[in-house]
Amino acid sequence: MRSAAWYGGNDRDAYLHRAWMRRGNPDTAFEGKQPQIVIINTASDLSPCNAHLNEVAQSVKDGIWAAGGVPYNLPMISPGETNVRPTAMLYRNIAAMATEEMIRANPVDGVVLLGGCDKTIPALLMGAASVNLPSIAISGGPMLNGTFRGNTLGCGTDVWKFSEDVRAGKMSQEDFTASEKSMIRSKGHCNTMGTASTMACMAEALGMTLPGLAGTPAADSRLLEMSHLTGRRIVEMVYEDLKPSDVMTRGSFLNAIVALAGIGGSTNAVVHLLAIAGRVGVDLTLDDFDEIGSHIPLLVNLQPAGKHLMEDLSRAGGLRAVLKELKGSLDSKAINVTGKPLVDSLEGAEIYDETVISRLAQPLQANAGIAILYGNLAPMGAVIKPAAASPSLLKHRGPAVVFESIEDFHARIDSLDLEVTKDSILVLRGCGPKGYPGMPEVSNMAIPKKLLEQGVTDLVRICDGRMSGTAYGTVVLHVAPEAAAGGPLGLVQNGDMIILDVEGRILSIDISDKELAKRSLPTSTSEAFAVPARGWERLYIDHVQQANLGADLDFLLGNSGSKVPRESH
Repeated sequence: MRSAAWYGGNDRDAYLHRAWMRRGNPDTAFEGKQPQIVIINTASDLSPCNAHLNEVAQSVKDGIWAAGGVPYNLPMISPGETNVRPTAMLYRNIAAMATEEMIRANPVDGVVLLGGCDKTIPALLMGAASVNLPSIAISGGPMLNGTFRGNTLGCGTDVWKFSEDVRAGKMSQEDFTASEKSMIRSKGHCNTMGTASTMACMAEALGMTLPGLAGTPAADSRLLEMSHLTGRRIVEMVYEDLKPSDVMTRGSFLNAIVALAGIGGSTNAVVHLLAIAGRVGVDLTLDDFDEIGSHIPLLVNLQPAGKHLMEDLSRAGGLRAVLKELKGSLDSKAINVTGKPLVDSLEGAEIYDETVISRLAQPLQANAGIAILYGNLAPMGAVIKPAAASPSLLKHRGPAVVFESIEDFHARIDSLDLEVTKDSILVLRGCGPKGYPGMPEVSNMAIPKKLLEQGVTDLVRICDGRMSGTAYGTVVLHVAPEAAAGGPLGLVQNGDMIILDVEGRILSIDISDKELAKRSLPTSTSEAFAVPARGWERLYIDHVQQANLGADLDFLLGNSGSKVPRESH
């Protein structure tokens, strides 16, 4: 056992390590035969989607003890999506770094990753991949369906809908406030197919969870059962030396891309999967998402692309039922944490409600996966989710209405003097990894009030930031390189004609390359990109990569392994 480097022997250092860790543990815990398992736990009262994870951790502990391991709880940085400013994405990489360093620094033989909220699952997978000790993940599960005045509420998605209805005069402020009390019905993360639910599904599709775990509601007792079984399984994985690099192969990432399309998952999965692949050393690119995923049909009828919620997906057969329908597109050799091929775990999966999960022969949409766009406005690529867009806008040419920052957008979007029509294309810059910093979820810009009053419900919107997985609309995002990194998005001027052609995979500004090369960043844009003098933000800005590479820090690519550090005494 790796932990024997701390606990083995009879010298002073071994004495110190054992004595301080006894705390009621028996002698057998330190004899080098029982795996030392750390539970990386992102439970936090300020990360409400993860607040219940201490209960889950106890079930994991019970399973570890039952299998002959020794469990330890290790609290981890928990960037909660709803509270953390300027954006939780700014802290994904520091959470991943802390996960990596604390696993490596401690007497650990195996790892259970316990997350839920958007950034916690990808951060934990990134950190564990960089150490490459046997690891297994648990997602804390979605909340139960909420209701408001007889109608089902999807958290996140209905926030965007209601807020637009208030601005359009279709919903009173009183009703809007009243709905706030009904949206969050139970413990757990978002119940739409937002980023949290998407990343839970991605973790299972990558093979990093027990089959059937993804989407189990947080309030469902079966989550605790699966957590107990996960605790038992990690002990076996240590004996088998089954590591993340064995599980998360290129085939596993291609399976995740297939799953992403089939479930209508969040665009945020693109940047997270790229970052995780970078830690494992798998060659994954934006083009893989288009080549593999764009022709996969949408099977899951969930908000924001559909009508149902995660509780419905769970009762309808869950992710396993979806993957079974898509089995012909999956890599048959990619394994999961059972040590067996992922496709083998799909035997017995069934669809119990075809209004929630469609058959492959009758999909909700035929070609629904993420599309990757290129052109003189996005030389390194941009992302769009056709399943959440308006079909009539997937091929569009219109004049740009430019906003320098999200603050500029909020200050002017409802002005009656704003020169905007239903054919306009809203352009928001200064929201990329470096420019904000951290790449916030602001790309799904609100529709100008005067257009809402005319009945307009969607516009083409372009941004170098991200959008919530719970959001919808014809939104082009993750434009790379971003404006703050010298990308051409920073050169767009009001009135410039922009061409969007999703079928042709084009995002361009309709001027010559020669004319574009003559332009320089506006003074207001340049001033917005001031670099902080110190702290994490400075380190982040200096080293963060662009969205097309996963927005990880450049010095964290690859991994440093599980080599035991130098003695501390």
